[in-house]
Amino acid sequence: MKWVTYQSDSGERAGVLSRDTIHPAPPGVTLLELVTRGADGLRRAGEAALRSAADTVPLGRARLLAPIPRPPSIRDSLCFLDHMRNCQAAMGGGRTLADSWYRIPAFYFACPATVLGPFDDAPTAPGSAWQDFELEIAAVIGVSARDLTVEEAERAIIGYTIFNDWSARDLQQLEGQLAIGQGKGKDSGVTLGPYLVTPDELEPYRRDGRLDLQVTALVNDTVIGSGSTAQMDWSFGEVVSYVSRGVPLRPGDVIGSGTVPTCTLVEHLNPAAPESFPGWLHDGDVVTLRVQGLGETRQTVRASAAPHPLPARPNPARVNRAPARVPYTRGLHEVADRVWAWTLPDGGYGWSNAGLVAGDGAALLVDTLFDLALTREMLAAMGPITASAPITDALITHSNGDHTHGNQLLDPSVRIIAATGTAEEIAHGMAPEMLAMAQTANLGPIATPYTRDRFGHFDFSGITVRNADETFERELTIEVGGRRVDLLNLGPAHTGADSVVHVPDAGVLFGGDLLFIGCTPIVWAGPIANWIAACDAMIALDAPIVVPGHGPVTDPDGIRAVRGYLVHVSEQAEAAHRKGLSWSEAADTIDLGEYGTWLDAERVVVNVYQRYRELDPDTPALEVMALLVMQAEWLAKRAGPIRLARPERN
Repeated sequence: MKWVTYQSDSGERAGVLSRDTIHPAPPGVTLLELVTRGADGLRRAGEAALRSAADTVPLGRARLLAPIPRPPSIRDSLCFLDHMRNCQAAMGGGRTLADSWYRIPAFYFACPATVLGPFDDAPTAPGSAWQDFELEIAAVIGVSARDLTVEEAERAIIGYTIFNDWSARDLQQLEGQLAIGQGKGKDSGVTLGPYLVTPDELEPYRRDGRLDLQVTALVNDTVIGSGSTAQMDWSFGEVVSYVSRGVPLRPGDVIGSGTVPTCTLVEHLNPAAPESFPGWLHDGDVVTLRVQGLGETRQTVRASAAPHPLPARPNPARVNRAPARVPYTRGLHEVADRVWAWTLPDGGYGWSNAGLVAGDGAALLVDTLFDLALTREMLAAMGPITASAPITDALITHSNGDHTHGNQLLDPSVRIIAATGTAEEIAHGMAPEMLAMAQTANLGPIATPYTRDRFGHFDFSGITVRNADETFERELTIEVGGRRVDLLNLGPAHTGADSVVHVPDAGVLFGGDLLFIGCTPIVWAGPIANWIAACDAMIALDAPIVVPGHGPVTDPDGIRAVRGYLVHVSEQAEAAHRKGLSWSEAADTIDLGEYGTWLDAERVVVNVYQRYRELDPDTPALEVMALLVMQAEWLAKRAGPIRLARPERN
């Protein structure tokens, strides 16, 4: 038999389906109540409904709900090991599973309060940008029992239904670092339906004791994955037996199978070809799941409102203790007459600064931020200023995404200016999709929490890289509402081209990422000697107020501190090179002295590596991801595992 729960004029009704007609059970009798009667009682109730003279309902006119709208409990298991292998490979961890996957049919608890019907809109998890689906089937328990054998567990199943385990992959990844189980990443919804199908109906699909149901998952009518439930490595009998150990099962309990391999988006992530990923779900996407013998669900994804923000707890290991000319707090600070700095503590990866210079009826923006939400927040805060002095120009100090990813939010009329080398690097640099991959990649037990802690709090979805409209080589002077502003390319140093913005009438210098204050500089390009020369050039400008790319607003002493660090590391690396040490040995043994208290001291790995490449061009070239892994390993030797605390974001 096929049972449904549907919405009638008088409320929820249960009914048995005969072809395309619903024969209702008596009013007030729920399908959950019928399930408590056991398999024989459910069958007798169905036969009575089919004989009844009560008005029937055409299936096409009924609004179907989940067969069991409020199950006593929901567990989701992991019966398809190929699904786990595919997910692990997508995260960069290879396809070899830990031994525990082969020893127990693991499961977790899902949320009965967010059960969805087969055609209901599916809300995204609040705060998530990585909404996903999972095509599964579920067994519904029809007895009260515990400590079941596998055979008894199979007989305890009263029916099957389609199960869509909606998943917020970014929240799941964040919470997974705490190793305490699933949380908000799995809370947004579980779809059940359209029918509860009794086991006898599915006997024609049994092969060697297991259900062999062909399945297909589609997004916007494009096939994402397909397969068969016969691929299950753990049977429902084994899962139910395991679940029942020492625990009473109740009629109506729902137990999911886990995902049929390929029938979820996350399995299609490919670290080697991120452009092939079909993308996470967005508002308006339609997800269709088809399962032979169980029917079809079809749901439209709907965006949820942003969650109420929670301030992060202070992490004593992540406090930028550098002296500050203005309070080092998140937001907009006027540092001189009509000149503002936007600062984002603590100055680590992605937490960058920007600036605004206003003249009469016009303004210059210095850099955008790492993702669209951060940039929108900044532009909104600048709104009262730019209402009378709209942004007409934007200077991009260098090519890194934490200073460029928000460019697309600027009005098309805004002239974006950058050094020629910066524009070339933006055109050929790391795509936002690659940074998103870094958020999910499995880089091993040390580097994985490191990269997720450093990059996991940013949303790289929806970013379209907008490059410069106008370029310059070394110097360019522009007028901003009657104010002179000098743009100087002092690179290569941090990147292939590094520009600063000097506002002479205000005595303000925006140093971009030539300046990291209270946090460690990182030499992605070099040469280091040129960065030291750039520091000398900035000091010579004699600007009393200096806004760095990262860290608190400072003065020329802040520039001197950065210069001192670069000289110190360069001298230490040269001494190690003369002793015959490898660059990695040099990084491991370097004495950072007074600079060891700066945030992100592990960046010395990259800086020593770059100095060695200058000293010995035969030093092998390394990819950015490899250098991130080495930074994590350097830090772990000195500070232990990463502690997950993040700057607050709204």
